[in-house]
Amino acid sequence: MDKTNQAQKKTTGKNISKFSVGDTVRVDVKIVEAEKQRIQPFEGIVIARKGSGKDETFTVRRISYGEGVERTFFIRLPSIEKIEVVRTGKVKRSKLYYLRKKVGKKTRVEEKIISKEEQPSDASSGKEG
Repeated sequence: MDKTNQAQKKTTGKNISKFSVGDTVRVDVKIVEAEKQRIQPFEGIVIARKGSGKDETFTVRRISYGEGVERTFFIRLPSIEKIEVVRTGKVKRSKLYYLRKKVGKKTRVEEKIISKEEQPSDASSGKEG
């Protein structure tokens, strides 16, 4: 096995759900202040994904006090505690940079409705009856 494959296997044990561009995600980031450590959530729309493997990054945009704030994360960053998908978005582009110029309700992305047939089989396993 290559050294890169071994390194990727070590970092893939995190709680990272599958997400794509247009999804609203909540990224929990570890913040170290002096000797204290806390988790700070950053919630927003994924406007871009770049790269692959250990170098893969994604950009999350949110509006904070009327100003647009963008933050780029490495997917395999040790300070990311987890990535949780809040809403799935229905988009036709791979990069949503046009949202930077939109204001107010025009920045919304249509939500993708997932039917029962498209849901993963793990969710349906459990109680039957």
